[in-house]
Amino acid sequence: MSDRTFRIVFAGTPDFSVPCLEACRSSGAEVVAVYTQPDRPAGRGRKLTPSPVKQAALAAGIPVEQPESLKSADIQATLAAYGADLMVVVAYGLILPRKVLAMPRLGCWNVHASLLPRWRGAAPIQRAILAGDAESGVDLMQMEAGLDTGPVLLGRRTPISREDTGGTLHDRLSALGAEVLAEGLAQVMAGATLLPHPQPEAGVTYAHKLDKAEARLDFARPAMELERQVRAFDPWPVAEGELAGESLRIWAAQAIEREHAAAPGSVLSAGRDGIEMACGQGALRITALQRAGGKRIGAVDYLNARPELRRAQA
Repeated sequence: MSDRTFRIVFAGTPDFSVPCLEACRSSGAEVVAVYTQPDRPAGRGRKLTPSPVKQAALAAGIPVEQPESLKSADIQATLAAYGADLMVVVAYGLILPRKVLAMPRLGCWNVHASLLPRWRGAAPIQRAILAGDAESGVDLMQMEAGLDTGPVLLGRRTPISREDTGGTLHDRLSALGAEVLAEGLAQVMAGATLLPHPQPEAGVTYAHKLDKAEARLDFARPAMELERQVRAFDPWPVAEGELAGESLRIWAAQAIEREHAAAPGSVLSAGRDGIEMACGQGALRITALQRAGGKRIGAVDYLNARPELRRAQA
């Protein structure tokens, strides 16, 4: 390698990507540009808001590019002019054309929040929780034209506990992603070559984008499936269910083993420990919820507003 500074173009958009951007900056390389999605409307006022990655890049004085697509010759010429040794992509949100993949001297790396080939695609964190996976992780992958099909260079694993939500697992994998990226950068900048491990053909699953309609709880299903649904959809889109005639957002709940002959969705009991709902198998104990137009509250506070539920026994 020449004596010139190692040059990185970083591409990412959400807050998940920010620790990886910081890992690039801390590596001793020069982050010559950051690519991120165009500003989008956000909040009640629908004001155009820069992505978390853009905000971090501007704070660090890094040039920011926000093309709608990377397909045009002009956009590709701009990218090529940065002369990157490596492009690092973390939850960017745009497909990289073959010409872009081939531009940097070392190609393009992707930090993906799953243990590939399981959960390729858009929502690997939530899909792992929904499926009841015992573990997740992050893989540093050499990108190729297929969707998350490239060989894995390095990886990290982490168990998924019953306390994990989409939010807690997101934060842990974001930090692990920065760790594995930092390790990879240190090796290649020291002149090492990372050994690519092709993904096995067996075990491929796809993590399709989340749909808000998936958040609705069906109490005819087993309680454990509903618990995972509640955990996976915290903080978005948040599980929803009907409790004694009122539609609520369900923020926290645990599946419990309980024999009953009640109709699914019936209130079995309500007290300090929560509100137990009959499910197709077992019961779901709701401990945190949100009424329409309200804020997240504990089950006890909700019962104070609906004392009749304390007397309900299915």
